[in-house]
Amino acid sequence: MQFFRKLLWPLSLVYGFVTLVRNKCYDWGIFNSYAIPKKSICVGNLSVGGTGKTPHVAYLAEFLNGQIETSILSRGYGRKTSGFRLVNTSDSAENVGDEPLFYATIFDKNVHVAVCEKRAEGVQELQQLFLSNQLIILDDAYQHRAVKAGLNILLTEYNAPFSSDLVLPAGNLREFRAGKKRADLVIVTKCPKSITDADKRHLANSLKVNTETLFFSEITYAPLRSFGKECSSIKKVLLVTGIANPSPLIAEIEQQYKVEHLKFGDHHAFSKQDIEEIHQKFDTFACNETIILTTEKDFMRLKAVSSSWKLDDYPWYYQPITVKIDNENKFKALINQYVNTI
Repeated sequence: MQFFRKLLWPLSLVYGFVTLVRNKCYDWGIFNSYAIPKKSICVGNLSVGGTGKTPHVAYLAEFLNGQIETSILSRGYGRKTSGFRLVNTSDSAENVGDEPLFYATIFDKNVHVAVCEKRAEGVQELQQLFLSNQLIILDDAYQHRAVKAGLNILLTEYNAPFSSDLVLPAGNLREFRAGKKRADLVIVTKCPKSITDADKRHLANSLKVNTETLFFSEITYAPLRSFGKECSSIKKVLLVTGIANPSPLIAEIEQQYKVEHLKFGDHHAFSKQDIEEIHQKFDTFACNETIILTTEKDFMRLKAVSSSWKLDDYPWYYQPITVKIDNENKFKALINQYVNTI
């Protein structure tokens, strides 16, 4: 792997230089950036996928919606539509993307959810539609410099911090590590429950960010939820994932059950053939105490075809997750400080 990284390093320098020039053009005002007139929070990362943006966006929306009218704007990755579109619970992931559908489902009508690949256009549409809306959360818009948020939150994964990564294609970074300077808050995500103060200090030194605005979060796993046949006793799990990094989920499930994993690409659009192959794999187990488990985001892509593709005939479950932020009171205080500043 290191050998191939070295081979790709020259291409990474070229790619990194192009992104650097682009960022400087925004910094110097050569390229226009739309400054959102109302409160706005951008949640993003330096790397390609897998840092846990979705549960962190949901965390922020749940926390803030009780005190200020909130919207979530996403690109709607993987959807077959284009342009601005409001998302509701009757939509399909095919039309709006799995993450926006997830937000719309968990918040129902309490939070406005929209998709638009051009974020500045999406923000303006939301402001015209909901005049009383006071806060917009931008999902995965850290590199979308055409729109300028009031507060930038940068996520980086515990097991793959940006300080140990390289720019594409040798690594997974979308831009040079210096992009961290645009962040107002940094969260190290997917931390183990056993993380120590020494671990935190080591990461802080490695990331070279302000420790006063550095936070750590972990995934919390809620009870499994069924969307197929119920199973009264579970001993084995056929895990089906279409997310960027399923490793933390695998580790969690393996603590309780014997696991066999079928991995698909991030945002995979499951076909009828995929489902038939999954069911055939399940049928080979010949065990009444086995379930098919998927992620909550994958469930958003599967629920629309649940009946027509006979998912109801099999014990399909999904794993809900949330996040827990260490030093949560301080984190919320900093968010409130921004939101309440006139």
